[in-house]
Amino acid sequence: MTASKNSSHYSIQTRLIISFSILLFAFLGLTGVVLDRAFRNSVEAGGAERLQVQIYLLLAAAEISDGEFYFLEDLREPKFSQLNSGLYGFISSPSLGELWRSDSALTFTLADSQILRQAVQVGETQFSKILDADGDEFFVLSYGILWENGISEYNFTVIEDAAPYYSEISNFRTSLWSWLGGVAVLLLMFQFFLMRWGLSPLLRMARDLKQIESGEKNQLTEDYPKELQGVTNNLNVLIETERKQQDRYRTTLGDLAHSLKTPLAVIAGIMQALSTRPKDTKQQLEAVDEQLVRMNQIVSYQLQRAVQSNSGSALAKQVPVMPIAIKVLDALQKVYRDKAVVVQTQLAVDAVFHGDERDLLEVLGNVLDNAFKYGHSQVRISAETKAHNPPGLQIVIEDDGPGISAEKQEFVLQRGARADTLVQGQGIGLAVVTDIVDSYDGTIEVAFSDLGGAKITMRFS
Repeated sequence: MTASKNSSHYSIQTRLIISFSILLFAFLGLTGVVLDRAFRNSVEAGGAERLQVQIYLLLAAAEISDGEFYFLEDLREPKFSQLNSGLYGFISSPSLGELWRSDSALTFTLADSQILRQAVQVGETQFSKILDADGDEFFVLSYGILWENGISEYNFTVIEDAAPYYSEISNFRTSLWSWLGGVAVLLLMFQFFLMRWGLSPLLRMARDLKQIESGEKNQLTEDYPKELQGVTNNLNVLIETERKQQDRYRTTLGDLAHSLKTPLAVIAGIMQALSTRPKDTKQQLEAVDEQLVRMNQIVSYQLQRAVQSNSGSALAKQVPVMPIAIKVLDALQKVYRDKAVVVQTQLAVDAVFHGDERDLLEVLGNVLDNAFKYGHSQVRISAETKAHNPPGLQIVIEDDGPGISAEKQEFVLQRGARADTLVQGQGIGLAVVTDIVDSYDGTIEVAFSDLGGAKITMRFS
């Protein structure tokens, strides 16, 4: 459990280096073993071929008389005549054993003399490795022949010291592993630098994120490899969303504090009145209760604003505008039944809002409530999907009320504007609407309507 936990702390680069190193050493190790084995077999095969040549030399010079072998001339290989030269020749019979040995083998002692009595098929060779009495290793090649009389079978055997061959193998092995080790180190160095280059975008992303955290940067740049573009884009969206959420918290808390000032002032006045006119206790307590209910509504609403969705996206739910607008209009018609407001609707069936249904309700509710409240007798609402200039949903709400003066039209939409500084009749509602529209990267405009009152145009991309 601890090992697994510690391994999770390794960086990606460390993991890749360890994995590649294991693979590299395994590959080079197997390659070295295969090459070493191949060279060893090649050396032994070469030794067997050399011994075969020596047997042919013995056959060419050998003669037999009365069952004994002799040589008419000196052998062409001088090592056969040099005592303990490392090359020894024997002639033997499977039934009689040793019949002749070269001068070089006069003091040579076989650890197993039965090697000269082994049966070798006529015309075939048999290669093996043996030890002498001192424990040194030798190559042995035996060749079976049938002499000219066609009856007697003999073995011509040549034994050679294997030390020179193994010395050659050892030298090759040392050179082989030295080269493979050097190649491994070189490849690891190349791997390290190539891996740092390959992972540099991730390291750069980590540095950029740290700079964003410290406030030195606002977002990640776009010059990352295409494999990281999706990640960087999503991180930028997340960073922007977090910033908007923080701004929303600050704005909402400010609005909440300001909204609670009036109810608190009313309660303070009532408490003061109770101290001077105790007879009006019931009426004053009802007023306090009314203000407390209002404060509770303000807190609930502002908290809802603080956690509302921050932006639209292609994955957001598509909300049809027509049923939501009709639902809000029906409610307002009941509330303002005495005014007998005439409502004109131009709601396209394909007009949809990409976002949270509660946000759409909040926007339509605030703007239409102002239109009903301060319009005289007419309200007009239209909603359609624009294909260009700019593309997206457009909602327009108009009334025939006093409207908003030209010098106040931009001020009422300022983010964080306070209720007591807004034009009479618009309250804090338009500031809330502006916050929501901005969170969807939309725009909102205030103008004069041909009905005579205010015209509010909202566009959502």
